[in-house]
Amino acid sequence: MKSTEIDLHKELKKYFGFNKFKGLQEDVVKSIITGQNTFVIMPTGGGKSLCYQLPALVLDGTAIVVSPLIALMKNQVDAIRSLSSEQGIAHVLNSSLTKTEVNQVKSDITNGITKLLYVAPESLTKEEYVTFLRGVKLSFVAIDEAHCISEWGHDFRPEYRNLRNIIKQLGDVPVIGLTATATPKVQEDILKNLDMSDANVFKASFNRPNLYYEVRPKAKTVESDIIRFIRQHKGKSGVIYCLSRKKVEEIAQVLQVNGISAVPYHAGLDAKTRAKHQDMFLMEDVDVVVATIAFGMGIDKPDVRFVIHHDIPKSLESYYQETGRAGRDGGEGHCLAYYSYKDIEKLEKFMSGKPVAEQEIGFALLQEVVAYAETSMSRRKFLLHYFGEEFDEVNGEGADMDDNIRNPKKKSEAKDQVVILLETVKNTKQMYKSKEIIFTLTGKVNALIKAHKTDSQAFFGKGKEYDDKHWMALIRQVLVEDYLSKDIETYGVLKLTPKGEAFIANPVSFMMTEDHDYGDDSDDATVTAAKSGGGTTDEALVNMLKDLRKKVAKKLGVPPFVVFQDPSLEDMALKYPVSVAELSNVHGVGEGKAKKYGKEFADLIARYVEDNDIVRPDDLVVKSTGANSALKLYIIQNVDRKLPLSDIASAKGLDMDALLKEMEQIVYSGTKLNIKYWIDEILDEDQQEEIHEYYMESESDNIKDALKEFDGDYDTEELRLMRIKFISEVAN
Repeated sequence: MKSTEIDLHKELKKYFGFNKFKGLQEDVVKSIITGQNTFVIMPTGGGKSLCYQLPALVLDGTAIVVSPLIALMKNQVDAIRSLSSEQGIAHVLNSSLTKTEVNQVKSDITNGITKLLYVAPESLTKEEYVTFLRGVKLSFVAIDEAHCISEWGHDFRPEYRNLRNIIKQLGDVPVIGLTATATPKVQEDILKNLDMSDANVFKASFNRPNLYYEVRPKAKTVESDIIRFIRQHKGKSGVIYCLSRKKVEEIAQVLQVNGISAVPYHAGLDAKTRAKHQDMFLMEDVDVVVATIAFGMGIDKPDVRFVIHHDIPKSLESYYQETGRAGRDGGEGHCLAYYSYKDIEKLEKFMSGKPVAEQEIGFALLQEVVAYAETSMSRRKFLLHYFGEEFDEVNGEGADMDDNIRNPKKKSEAKDQVVILLETVKNTKQMYKSKEIIFTLTGKVNALIKAHKTDSQAFFGKGKEYDDKHWMALIRQVLVEDYLSKDIETYGVLKLTPKGEAFIANPVSFMMTEDHDYGDDSDDATVTAAKSGGGTTDEALVNMLKDLRKKVAKKLGVPPFVVFQDPSLEDMALKYPVSVAELSNVHGVGEGKAKKYGKEFADLIARYVEDNDIVRPDDLVVKSTGANSALKLYIIQNVDRKLPLSDIASAKGLDMDALLKEMEQIVYSGTKLNIKYWIDEILDEDQQEEIHEYYMESESDNIKDALKEFDGDYDTEELRLMRIKFISEVAN
């Protein structure tokens, strides 16, 4: 059938039942039908597969579709077969087929029945398949998930690299590349590697105006925060992404214990369980799936209402892909990510065993994630800029749908600093990445700067009145405003744009937003509650509770921290417990402690709640999974039996630090632990007396302060053990 004779709308209606094309579909289909190389960048849910399915159905011959995922191929083949009475209209050709099945596929192709043949890239390398395909009529080759070709894509597959050579062997067939996410760098890589610089490129907008983007600091109370969030979205479907299987299991358990219907999903589960959990989610038997990134490939549930990232992903493409599973039906979609720089450091550690080239790419992609999380400009504008798309943050569709726009940070005039920054890029011959530019501005030296003698130039150190963080924030904002760009060939090297050149010649106002500071919240061993997520602690109440604690401590003749620790008071000012029973759900307060000191505190909070008309959170109780309490019970029983602590630790596979952490939580929650038998082995009476006196008179139980006070006389472990003994005797 000649392309000119095809009535596309009639065919669309006949095969798919639609009256009209969506977005760019019609133009793409026309490009393919007229036999041109075509490259399609279209976000998930934009109707990408129809772009090659319709041409395949109406053209003569068989279209080959290369896809990396067997499960996806199967779904698509089933979908195509449902459109036709002919079972052989679509086939899969991969390693799972028997000899008989392979012969059936070949015969259907030869007889002109098969319109779409789905293959894995590995199958195409088989000599016998290539020889067979050379002898039949092919309409075109479509490469789905084309970003797999690029090492800069979020899902690089080495076997994709060789596709061009194989396609050349098949004769002169048009090539169609399709991807749901591609930065300008990946886009260039794909076109180069497939040798189709002449392709018609179609790029749909990456803007999903119905999605709300939010990043919160990842405090240690992250689990209660997630539970609170899900309870606020009762009965709605959501996905929670974690990086490790272990974390997936843990979070799924915590949610179940707290009455939320959730199931885990990761590659470590057997295929049957995975399929079952996926179906439960699709059929709405459960509300939440907690998953590694193995989940969601080809999941087409239109009404996912929230996507939570418990761990920040390795690249912004992954983040975009995963958040893109929310609100496919155009309804609400809340994308919440928890961010802590510690997680980034963990990901960097994972990369350290990989080849250097891979590490460099991984690092660069991670830095983009950091930039997105820490920026305080419009997240949508930032994200779209990353994918090479301009966005008007005032009038653009969905402009107010992100936390930074709704809670704006302070802005300040930075015209002069932008000039200094742009001139520094120019004066250093546009050959440095952000790190070296910041070093040059602040007057720091590294090997590269020395090699180029930048440190002997007059402009070296010209921006040293501002710190690294300030310049980093400015670079990010200047990049998004297109005064600088990152070079595509040598990714990460900063180049001046024509707009940047014009700015130097004629500077205009530039309002810079200060970045978020997700400071490190680790204090010392016992402080396992973080400064509560998002700063919602009631400061006035914290101060009142501190005054009461002082009074109680004075009456009992003990230091204030013996009564309750600061994190416990902060948690009270977040949860507003008004009875002794409720107090025992506060961080670091066990039943014993609640009974012993709690009444006055609960009464004070109850009065405060009434006087200030406070609406208390209805999700006060966040139960923990039994796993931890079993361990605590084991420790208590074996300390009672006077077992050596080293034996207790090794029996449970803990190191000493982890055991001490558990013991600290036990005593700080109000349970006694008598470890005198162990301490007597390592410290004599006088030493014990000296440390006991110190804790009795000290304002704080912070180990760093104690180390300073004793100036090397005792090590951290000895001071922690004595602190456990002290709290156990004095407080409990």
